[in-house]
Amino acid sequence: KSYLDYGAFTPIQVAATHALNGDGTDIAEVRNIYKRRRDVLVESFGKAGFEVPPPAATMFAWAKIPEKFRHLGSLEFSKLLVEKADIAVAPGIGFGEQGDDYVRIALVENEHRIR
Repeated sequence: KSYLDYGAFTPIQVAATHALNGDGTDIAEVRNIYKRRRDVLVESFGKAGFEVPPPAATMFAWAKIPEKFRHLGSLEFSKLLVEKADIAVAPGIGFGEQGDDYVRIALVENEHRIR
C-alpha cells in the first residue's frame, strides 16, 4: 500500500499535529474565515430567495431550492445554476431522496466570490 490509496498524507498529519499542539491561533483564524464565509453566504443567498440555515460546525451549507424552481429537482437545478450563474453546488439528491429539495454549498470560495 502507498499514500496514494491508504492513510492520511504525511504533510497533513504534520500540519494537524502543529495545529493541535499549538496555541490555537491558527485554528481560531481558520474558524473565523469560515464563519465570515458562512455569514456572507447565508445573507447573499437569502437575498436571492434561498432558505439557508447557518451551519454551526461544517464547511457546507444546505440551501432549500426556491419554490419556483423546486419542480426541477436538485440535479437539474444544480445544472441550471452552473449554466446561468457560474455557481457550482452539489445536488441534494446525491445524499438521498429526502435531499432533492436542497443543494449543498461548500464554503471554499472567498467572501467576494460568495457575494
